[in-house]
Amino acid sequence: MSRAVAYVLLGPPGSGKGTQAKLLAPKLGMAHISIGDLLREAVRNGTEVGKLAKSYIEAGKLVPDEVAMKIAEDAMKGPACEKGFVVDGFPRTIEQAKLFDALLKRIDFNLEKVLYIDLPLKEILKRLTGRRSCKKCGAVYHVVFNPPKKEGVCDVCGGELYQRKDDTDDVIKVRFDVYQKETFPLIDYFKRSGKLVKIDGSKDVKSVFSEICRIAGV
Repeated sequence: MSRAVAYVLLGPPGSGKGTQAKLLAPKLGMAHISIGDLLREAVRNGTEVGKLAKSYIEAGKLVPDEVAMKIAEDAMKGPACEKGFVVDGFPRTIEQAKLFDALLKRIDFNLEKVLYIDLPLKEILKRLTGRRSCKKCGAVYHVVFNPPKKEGVCDVCGGELYQRKDDTDDVIKVRFDVYQKETFPLIDYFKRSGKLVKIDGSKDVKSVFSEICRIAGV
């Protein structure tokens, strides 16, 4: 019997999978793993993985499979994941999904659900071009939907807010094209396993989370 379970949140850039993963993990008593956040942290810290990933991230492209797998495996084997984990931003390709399946078997985890949050490009552009992130703590805001109390300043730590290079209009379109080509095929891949559940990502955060909790039985 597997000692713990894993949940995967899939969706295009800006679909809210990261936000929902952060909400779901504590609800389930599990760790939250954001591969995107871990890669950006590696870039900020100037690690070897970070140096390799930087050019890919800033161009809106996917990092090589071996880099994503290294980050993912290190996180999933950590003590924080003892009771299971909720991961977003991974896997992003069919090859990564196959490697992920093999990894779960090695560490004796069971894939419980793959929650696919669907969102059209028009809505993605509206959401991401207005997103602002804190340089210090990584907190995320939106100039329309979730503005900080003081413009350009993080409510949490007082750090400077900035627009990520991959949140500009041109790069977002590249990211969406990459998603359509590389990541969208995962929908069929996980559908065949009977684990995939599709969710309407155009609703507000609370409504989407309520639907996710219903599916997860919490």
